[in-house]
Amino acid sequence: MAKKLFIETLGCAMNVRDSEHMIAELNQKENYELTTRANEADLIVINTCSVREKPVHKLFSELGVFNKLKKPSAKIGVTGCTASHLGEEIIKRAPYVNFVLGARNVSKITEVLHRNKAVETQINYDESEFAFKEFRSSPYKSFINISIGCDKQCTFCIVPHTRGEEISIPSNLIVDEARRSVERGAREIFLLGQNVNNYGRRFSGNHKKMNFTQLLREVSAIEGLERIRFTSPHPLHMDDAFIEEFATNPKICNSMHIPLQSGSTAILQQMKRGYSKEWFLDRVARLRALAPETFISTDIIVAFPGERDVDFQDTMEVVEQVKFDQIFSFKYSPRPHTEAEHYTDVVESAVASERLSHLQAIQDAILDEKSRHYVGRRYRVYFEELRQDGYIAGRSDNNLAIRVQGSDALLGTFAEVEITQSARLSQIGEIVVA
Repeated sequence: MAKKLFIETLGCAMNVRDSEHMIAELNQKENYELTTRANEADLIVINTCSVREKPVHKLFSELGVFNKLKKPSAKIGVTGCTASHLGEEIIKRAPYVNFVLGARNVSKITEVLHRNKAVETQINYDESEFAFKEFRSSPYKSFINISIGCDKQCTFCIVPHTRGEEISIPSNLIVDEARRSVERGAREIFLLGQNVNNYGRRFSGNHKKMNFTQLLREVSAIEGLERIRFTSPHPLHMDDAFIEEFATNPKICNSMHIPLQSGSTAILQQMKRGYSKEWFLDRVARLRALAPETFISTDIIVAFPGERDVDFQDTMEVVEQVKFDQIFSFKYSPRPHTEAEHYTDVVESAVASERLSHLQAIQDAILDEKSRHYVGRRYRVYFEELRQDGYIAGRSDNNLAIRVQGSDALLGTFAEVEITQSARLSQIGEIVVA
């Protein structure tokens, strides 16, 4: 009889893919099947995020809940970025945890399962060529890692200390994985890396040298693949060749997440981001000149240590000029093992909250204005999610979330949709019948 696995995934798309890898390994090597009920699971895994402080606090809250819910014989494991930087401390604080597995050690999931109180958190363990078993959360799209780790030294970011140095996965493995996904029915793939457009910086062996633009061309040559998405490009590496490939390759979706973090050149220098306000705006201008309909999303941190009113105003100027289609915005929170953790020029909490509220209010107004222009326009939508309210949802090429009334017969298909109702980040439409 198959054992039951419950897994909770916190954080980014890379964590989603790591969870898929663990599910596949546990399914095919240990005979585990997924369940959505923690109380019936034989193994409970929390795959964690540590980019901000809140998910770390959530981990121990969730552990307490799962410990009360679980069967007496069930095991609990903690994996991911928080596992990488807390390690044994997790077991000290929650002694009922059976193992801790770092974000760079996913391939060891079936090993630690059988070693009580195992802690595997080596941040430079090389999994770039490990042959993971196959599992996809959705048959309609596929997440594919193209690199692991990060070589940047952004002063606010813990990722290099949880995922180790950057290593690119050989292009032939990426293309083969993408091709297999398409053969199994996926029409869209999502290329993942901390800095995807820094691809090719380092390989673990003697492999074909290739940059991200060249990789995009190779992947797009796969027959049957219709859409390519990726996240996240670093503004510093957005050269003209990359932008031109993005704008002219018909398989690359017309949306891009470009992390700004701050619009102040002085703060960007403090963050060690490697670019200026002017460089960011220049790259966006170049992108919009070649692909004016591009959906651009970004990340913004407000109240980074030392941020003055004039620095925040610089950020707001970028927001007003670019008019982002989506912003993920947060107040700065210090992270362990980072340089900024020791900065003393802390912005007062009330000021930080006020700035965040102002930024979000301005962004809401921008989105309200944008949404008015969507009604009556038509988009080609790839349907991938059946809702319980009688709707089926998907995304347009430029990343608009669109839903229509329909059945599961639409799953995995494309259709032209005319928008009839529009909100900030969600559109309702009707399929256009030819």
